[in-house]
Amino acid sequence: MSSSSPAQTWLITGSSSGIGLSLARILLARGYNVIATSRSPSQTPEYVKEIESTGRGKWLALDVTADAATIDITINKAQKLFGKIDVLVNNAGYSVMGAAEQIPEDKAKAQFEVNFWGAIRVTQATLPIMRAQRSGTIVMISSIAGIQAMPSCAIYASSKYALEGWSESLAQEIALLGIRVLVVEPGMFWTNFLGSNAMQVEPASGDYKGGPADTFLQRFGSTHGKQAGDAAKACERVINNIERGLSEDDLGKIETLRLPLGQDCYDRIVTKMGRLNENWSNTREEALGLQIDE
Repeated sequence: MSSSSPAQTWLITGSSSGIGLSLARILLARGYNVIATSRSPSQTPEYVKEIESTGRGKWLALDVTADAATIDITINKAQKLFGKIDVLVNNAGYSVMGAAEQIPEDKAKAQFEVNFWGAIRVTQATLPIMRAQRSGTIVMISSIAGIQAMPSCAIYASSKYALEGWSESLAQEIALLGIRVLVVEPGMFWTNFLGSNAMQVEPASGDYKGGPADTFLQRFGSTHGKQAGDAAKACERVINNIERGLSEDDLGKIETLRLPLGQDCYDRIVTKMGRLNENWSNTREEALGLQIDE
């Protein structure tokens, strides 16, 4: 950010922990305006006080599962704090883990309400502001699970796959308005994401006991607190990517839609791409030659 330019304003959902809180801290240290939000600010008074200790940090209550009218009111209130919203970070989310067959429908729907519909509601409330500005960036905090789904992650991965698809279409629709979409795909980072507050587990039972879903659930449980990724470094990469904005190649200005973060994430994407290419190659003859005969 140029010292001569006005500070950008970032609005972050799910700011009470993990990437959201780390991002807010780093942005304030860099001189940005930050509007942190969470469903229940009263549960984290120490973080609210920390973020609001300077005039550049504000904290608002925002439940991403609220109705559109309620979210519109909160987003408009957020805009008035600094007169604009330059970057929206849809970070609020959690995970429901378990064998696909054994995850109750109500928990599956609740997962989508936060991870998918919550991001859509907040984005739709923010886009009129960015359209009027003819500038802005929408950041979707997705996951490597939005590219490659593992056993026990069916519902969580589905919510991220859906978010990726919506974001990919949205990016093409709003580019001419000067608004960018960045889909961030973290791997395993040192946050509370695998903790009991952020991950709901349906233990594998019956025929699934001892199978892939059960094995991966146990692996996730033993991984908590041992993640190799540094969340602060991940946040720095996100900020740097947005600060850099458009980049140049031989064809002119281009933008990166997806930002994978972490060695594990990058390796899984490469593996997935290889399997997809193998799949397409093996089914080429079945896919082609289906035109109507004249």
